[in-house]
Amino acid sequence: MFADRSDLLADADPVRGYGVTVTPGRDGPLVFVAGYGEANRLYARTGGPGAPFVDTACGIVADDGRHAMGVCAADLDADGCEEIYVHNCANSVGVTGDSDLLLSRLEAGGYRWTDTFARSVNADRLNFRAGRAVAALDRLGTGRYGVAVASFGAPLAFYELGDDGEASDMADAVGLSVDDGCRSLLSGPLCSASTDLFVGVEGGPNRLFRNERGHFEPVTGGPALADPDGDARGVSLVDEGGRFALTVGNWEGESRLLRRAGDGPYRDDAPPAFRATDRVRSVVAADFDNDGRQELFCNAFGTTNRLFERVDPVGDPDAEPRWSETSAGAAAEESGFGTGAVAADLDDDGVVELLVVHGEVAAQPIGVYAVPGAADHGWVRVRPTTTHGAPARGATVTLTMDDGTVSRRVIDAGGGSLCQTEPVAHFGLGGSEPLRALVRWPDGRELTIERPAANETVRVPHPAAEAARR
Repeated sequence: MFADRSDLLADADPVRGYGVTVTPGRDGPLVFVAGYGEANRLYARTGGPGAPFVDTACGIVADDGRHAMGVCAADLDADGCEEIYVHNCANSVGVTGDSDLLLSRLEAGGYRWTDTFARSVNADRLNFRAGRAVAALDRLGTGRYGVAVASFGAPLAFYELGDDGEASDMADAVGLSVDDGCRSLLSGPLCSASTDLFVGVEGGPNRLFRNERGHFEPVTGGPALADPDGDARGVSLVDEGGRFALTVGNWEGESRLLRRAGDGPYRDDAPPAFRATDRVRSVVAADFDNDGRQELFCNAFGTTNRLFERVDPVGDPDAEPRWSETSAGAAAEESGFGTGAVAADLDDDGVVELLVVHGEVAAQPIGVYAVPGAADHGWVRVRPTTTHGAPARGATVTLTMDDGTVSRRVIDAGGGSLCQTEPVAHFGLGGSEPLRALVRWPDGRELTIERPAANETVRVPHPAAEAARR
């Protein structure tokens, strides 16, 4: 399916990297790649439309003296511009010698940055806990985010910023008490209409927390979700005709496709081929070919990457969603050591690219892939924002087509192990016409866009921000 699009990057230098996040920049998306024991990368398109992405990282952004792993972007200080949280980890467990970064832009959309953790007010508030994943949570629905940091051999952390830039670990205060070996985090509408949190654990049961007005309560998701013998890595929410399924890629074990009816326990409905997917680091859900359905890309480490597509009848809402393996093409990477992967439309052509980072064993070039001809099937992209104008991570977008089919996306606030995709709901149209798009923010506000234009990006301000401008 995939063809090589490495021409989108100006260099093919080998990188020893881990996590990736995509955040809006001045001239298009910014792609931050965590460098492990080497400089971080911040890829930006500086030469106008059609120009390749170049690495603009320098100074504290490059930060070549530490070991970056998990990353995520979110607006922590409610200024309308996303910060980038970088979890540095030189050790595998316990306490590490590397503290984390919280990169804040000095100018909206620009490339001048400062480290919030370097402020004097945060001198005794640095995170030295060894962990992996990070995820953003708008727990109160105000558009002011906190960041959960998975820890291995230490309690999970949850940082929020005060008005003076003071970073406080609020994990105990908000109910996020986890002491196990956290490897993965996934935030989104998992068991409520707000922003909930899934915690993937190695050597113990996975956890699920429901957001109850900003405080998190543990939820029993059943034995399939707990999966105490699994070692969770890649985690994602995938759309199955307007309903979300939770996919969990386990390390050296069976992978899961978890479905839930109402408030009952999750059940594992993974087909045999997906269940057998091994050595998973990332699971990415996106409509790469614009056929109207998301695919599932499983980024493996030291073995062939795998791709799955929906094969149940189109237009039958009562049909049980079925998945089948298909060719990953150039993205199979039989000799790759993939550590992180994300989906993003890098060149603004309506086709989502797949970006794969490698590392741990050896430095390898970043892989960029896309499906040829996907733009011909049509697309709609919906970009909701907060009351402050930043990406509304954790919001959901539901698209209804003229043939009655329904698709649903969540604006990624942090998915799985290490990575975070672009803050846009991307829908392939598969030749159909969009009828309406319903946006729901984490605070419960909703807005419907009638007849969104095909092959356009629809920017949707929060209703409160729109009302304030009138």
